[in-house]
Amino acid sequence: MMTRRVIARRAMLAGTAAGLFMPSGLRAMLADETRPFRIGACDWSIGKRQQVAALELARQIGLDGVEVSFDGGPENDLRGEKVRRQYLAEAKQRNLQICSLAMGVLNRVPYASDPRAETWVAESIDVMAKLGVRMMLLPFFMRGEIKGDNRLQATVIQRLKRIAPKAEKAGVVLGLETALNAEEHERILDAVGSPAVKVYYDVSNMLRRGNDIYREIPRLGDRICRFHMKEKGCLLGQGDVDFLKVRKAIDKIGYRGWLVIEAATVKGRPLLDCYRHNLNYLRSIFPNT
Repeated sequence: MMTRRVIARRAMLAGTAAGLFMPSGLRAMLADETRPFRIGACDWSIGKRQQVAALELARQIGLDGVEVSFDGGPENDLRGEKVRRQYLAEAKQRNLQICSLAMGVLNRVPYASDPRAETWVAESIDVMAKLGVRMMLLPFFMRGEIKGDNRLQATVIQRLKRIAPKAEKAGVVLGLETALNAEEHERILDAVGSPAVKVYYDVSNMLRRGNDIYREIPRLGDRICRFHMKEKGCLLGQGDVDFLKVRKAIDKIGYRGWLVIEAATVKGRPLLDCYRHNLNYLRSIFPNT
């Protein structure tokens, strides 16, 4: 187990490295990200996948921002300048941020096997730079599953090594959300060898897969770029995840970034009420001061 001093040094070095490959515009944006524990939500979890209206609903909930879907398609494709302007104008008007983008499409069009996915990830880096967004979620579930398949994992490593220099130059991070445990994630990150590729850690998914999340988080340390705060079929604080222990684990790695709520709704209760509960619950554990 690493000491706090070692973790702090790793975080400092990572920050220094990030500064070296980061464009000046993104440096200013990241200075704001030093504010502790801002809370957002996935646009699909609040019923507004790839819709500008997600920002207004986030304002009604009281969130700080939204994780926006980048799934292509004819409607609200973020590769279009007009769509990007709409999102940025709405975010400014609502005093919110687009905290990250997410390529849910990779669960249907696998990054490990479909050449279209590799092209889309490359395009997403250009989109992030133009939006001033630093984080992209790359999921590996359903058809995109790579757990237990060394061949697919090797392909993912190869593709990430090809795209990582472009991400580094743009000052953005590709966050891998997978079914892999900490050791398996470390093996992939070591093979890629880039500060622009990290782990997007979903506390509920990992717990339900039998992982000891309260030990995995400190083990992965600053290789975690972001967290999904999630429960399935219940509100936050009413399920299996012990968020007080999650807070202690997060404190060990010095993380003070975005916490993004996913799922955590119950049948028969309005979504707005569910997410106001989730926000208030997280704020009781992760204050922003």
